[in-house]
Amino acid sequence: MTTHIGSCHCGKIAYSFESGPITEGLECNCSICARKGVIMHFIPASAFTLKTPQENVATYRFNKHVINHHFCPTCGTAPFSDGTDPKGNKMVAINLRCVEGIDPRALKLNFHNGIAD
Repeated sequence: MTTHIGSCHCGKIAYSFESGPITEGLECNCSICARKGVIMHFIPASAFTLKTPQENVATYRFNKHVINHHFCPTCGTAPFSDGTDPKGNKMVAINLRCVEGIDPRALKLNFHNGIAD
């Protein structure tokens, strides 16, 4: 496992997470993911550590209100989301575009049809 570091653009939201090598990500076409342009990498919530105060994080919920879409109210960047997987496990969706050392062009992108959900 490797410790990865991520943040919003201005740094008011910073985090770290444990994961194996990151070689691929998920691209979703739902109404919010498509507009944000995120490439997601899912991890268990237990592997995620928020390094900055929770009050620095703004949250948006829509549709079924099961995913917390977090963003920075200062710079607008959306560095991660959280929720539960279909089995009820707490998960975090990392925006790989916000992780240090990740080149999005080098990732294998897997497509998820979020419009059908």
